[in-house]
Amino acid sequence: MVFRRILVANRGEIAVRVIRTCHELGLESVAVYSEVDREALHTLHATHAVEVGPAPSRESYLNIPRIIEAARRTGADAIHPGYGFLSERAAFARACQEAGIVFIGPSPEAIEVMGDKMRARAKMIEAGVPVVPGSQDPVTSTATARDTARGLGYPVMLKASAGGGGRGMRLVRSEGDIDASFEAASREALAAFGDGSVYLERFIERPRHIEVQVFGDTHGRIIHLNERECSIQRRNQKVIEEAPSGFLDADLRAKMGEIAVRAARAVNYVGAGTVEFLVDEAKNFYFLEMNTRLQVEHPVTELTTGYDLVEAQIRVAQGGHLNMETRTPRGHALEARIYAENPSKGFQPSPGKIVALELPSGPGVRVDAGVHQGYVVPSHYDAMLAKIIAYADDRETATRRLDRALSECQVFGVDTNITYLRQILSHPDFAAGRTDTGFIERNMVSLDETSSKAQRLALIAACIQHFESVRQPVPTPARAESRSVERSSWQAFAHPGRRWGGCEQ
Repeated sequence: MVFRRILVANRGEIAVRVIRTCHELGLESVAVYSEVDREALHTLHATHAVEVGPAPSRESYLNIPRIIEAARRTGADAIHPGYGFLSERAAFARACQEAGIVFIGPSPEAIEVMGDKMRARAKMIEAGVPVVPGSQDPVTSTATARDTARGLGYPVMLKASAGGGGRGMRLVRSEGDIDASFEAASREALAAFGDGSVYLERFIERPRHIEVQVFGDTHGRIIHLNERECSIQRRNQKVIEEAPSGFLDADLRAKMGEIAVRAARAVNYVGAGTVEFLVDEAKNFYFLEMNTRLQVEHPVTELTTGYDLVEAQIRVAQGGHLNMETRTPRGHALEARIYAENPSKGFQPSPGKIVALELPSGPGVRVDAGVHQGYVVPSHYDAMLAKIIAYADDRETATRRLDRALSECQVFGVDTNITYLRQILSHPDFAAGRTDTGFIERNMVSLDETSSKAQRLALIAACIQHFESVRQPVPTPARAESRSVERSSWQAFAHPGRRWGGCEQ
């Protein structure tokens, strides 16, 4: 099958990323947007754009019937889910199949198995994949949680059975905290995933979070594309990622890659997926989970392998053979996630209008952004604005390049974590590669204090710069230019083939 038009069932930078590859392949793209996202960047880049509902995601981006109807109305051959939202919903993959629309991702069955943490653990044990010691069944009461934790030995980690992303997770170091932690984890899991069941795992002290990119096609071929180091995390959510991991040697890389392929083969995996591991200080590694979708941090793999993972997803979904090979990593890449949030206020989200925006560029710098100047960052969704990725021959150079790129990134109108990211990059332990998942927690106070001071200095400098700029005389525009300026940003910069609300078949 050959696609002509692909609907992207997402928003923000990942929607823009997928749309760009569609256009490079000569395919038309369809953006979907909520009421507050009409002028979002992904709608400006797409060939067609369809509104799918009000701002709350459950009424728009998570509304399966409306997404399917948008695909039907626009004649889309396939749907790319991006990450988040519906990307790991087996019900959505099935709805696409029933509508005769190709879902660019794995089978609903693979999503179901790997999306249920207990089923995934059982499947991995069956396949001979090492897993962290833990409960074999969901924990349903505080009494069971206490008994299970005693058997495993403290500390233990409570985890939501039906989700990830740090939600429904609690670290418990002593029996006195198990009851309250169980209740809190269960409530959070129920609110986030509609399923309050949790399970327990033995907590591995100071682990590294290392994941392996896998890829499969419909002809039974599955390969790995090396690893990504994702140990820099805040509240179990990744902040800075890199490839390759300096902790792995060639033998361990090959071994983890072989195990990751074994995990994917256990569910007949098709498309892009990620097998995540915890690695202890002795280099023992354990299966954590499998994300049955494209990852936020996929650009560092693209830069160190030379492959376009989104293009490969599309070609595989069309029934094509996987035209990639496992390669020795070339060079080093780091990615930093820029959020509209205030680190000095507990990372409180900072919605609002971006009144001025300057994104970095230059040698070895890639920017995947989901916003533009004048865009109003809504409070309804994830607060990520952009990803800045730097590539160089070695880690030290790539780190300096990323720091330089972050220093050039200017966002006015909302708070961001840019200064905080630079503090992480400049930390001596990060520079030396001495990182684990507790890095930010251990250094929280020093990072916050330094970041706050730097933010104040940056704000003063920005105010001075703004004051100087407004003092300059502004030339009076010509009549034609004046009419152009009066157009809104989406009118001025939209794709030349734009069809709002639908399209011609």
